[in-house]
Amino acid sequence: MIDLRSDTFTKPSQDMLKVMFDAKVGDDVFGEDPTVNELEKKCAEMFGMEAALFCPSGTMTNQIAIKCHTQPGDEVICDKVSHIYIYEGGGIAFNSGCQVKTISGVRGLITAEDVAGAINPDDVHKAHTSLVVLENTGNRGGGSCYEIEDILQIKEVCQANNLKLHLDGARLFNALVAKKQTAREYGEMFDSISICLSKGLGTPIGSVLLGKRDFIKKARRVRKVLGGGMRQAGYIAAAGLYALENNIERLAIDHHHAKQIAEALLNKDFTGKMMPVETNIIIFEVLAEGGAAAFCERMQKYNILCLPISATQVRMVTHLDVTNDMIGEVVEAIAAF
Repeated sequence: MIDLRSDTFTKPSQDMLKVMFDAKVGDDVFGEDPTVNELEKKCAEMFGMEAALFCPSGTMTNQIAIKCHTQPGDEVICDKVSHIYIYEGGGIAFNSGCQVKTISGVRGLITAEDVAGAINPDDVHKAHTSLVVLENTGNRGGGSCYEIEDILQIKEVCQANNLKLHLDGARLFNALVAKKQTAREYGEMFDSISICLSKGLGTPIGSVLLGKRDFIKKARRVRKVLGGGMRQAGYIAAAGLYALENNIERLAIDHHHAKQIAEALLNKDFTGKMMPVETNIIIFEVLAEGGAAAFCERMQKYNILCLPISATQVRMVTHLDVTNDMIGEVVEAIAAF
């Protein structure tokens, strides 16, 4: 089965499993797991940030960051298709007691002008705007990527209005590879960053939250409250270390594979509007009878899994478990329609 539903379906390689089994572990809640400590240190150094916190999921790192940056009754600015808004179970309201002001950006990307226009005035009738959250790459934007200059302009607006800036970097490494950007550039721009290790980097579990030492100290307490304190977590942290050392540059292969699939789809009459394919996500419209569901059902007959995300749209995601030969099979299946 060729699984293109998400890059969350990756499984650890044999080499990754070996380092997991050989990991030195301790009790991370006591701060005594050496492998977790090594992973947190490595991530902080990569981004030029002061400290880091290892968590079970990207949803948790995002929600911890929002909790630490806000007070109940505050307002958070983000794009209307942001993961924090539509895919985290209402966590902003549940965990932080905040409301959200959404922006209709372009493929999940917002601008400094958008942010400036969304900030509430200092008015007792209005929620206090305290945080802006960007997502890079944009999941519902088809793996869309920010330009550094655009983020810098947003950062200027945040600084001028005393707002914190958080990055949901679930697929940030895809953006770094695609745009030839550096982790340290991002560390200089954001107050906090969430990076996910279990998507394109191929680990079975885990995300890391980055920020200043005082922020991470507060975040560690919130992680405990949310039930995210793990014990011998070094076994999964070891997978993260392996991924950071071996699986970043190879993301370019996933991007190439996505473009191959996109090209095959664009040659078919049933393919409608397709979002630009910048990284490893393809989102396209199906014009044929039955729409997205019928397309996915037919692909499954070829042992290919893809995801209908609306009545007419399909999402396909490439990752390290999808080989060149598999891409060939996908292209042939599309050609046979």
